[in-house]
Amino acid sequence: MELEISKNVLTDIATSTLERIEGLSIAVATPRPGKLGEALSESLSGSLGSLGAGEMPSSRRPRALKITRDGQSVSLEVGVNIEYGKNLHKLAQQAQNALQENIELMTGLKVKAVNVTVQNLSLPVPSAAAPSAGNA
Repeated sequence: MELEISKNVLTDIATSTLERIEGLSIAVATPRPGKLGEALSESLSGSLGSLGAGEMPSSRRPRALKITRDGQSVSLEVGVNIEYGKNLHKLAQQAQNALQENIELMTGLKVKAVNVTVQNLSLPVPSAAAPSAGNA
């Protein structure tokens, strides 16, 4: 008996795993020079190329996440945004460990590599000043 696990399931596991890490978010896919940018360009052209004339991609923005499967093993490349002031190394390492653990636990596949690229810092949004009692 053979069990096939689709790439969509692996993507959902990875996305859910990363969304649970405080101070970190998956970057939006934008083709950039270098290894991750090339991989994302290939991934985006493949996913958008299947749309018919006049069709729009789903409301979900493409994520900077590439999963490569080779038999019973998988490799991941992910671009992340990290909140300003957080420890970049610690959060990237936490993402690597969580991705490996969850994918191996949920699928039984062996994770060969998890490459994390910190693409952006998320700067704090200035909060609107509360109106003072004298201005009311």
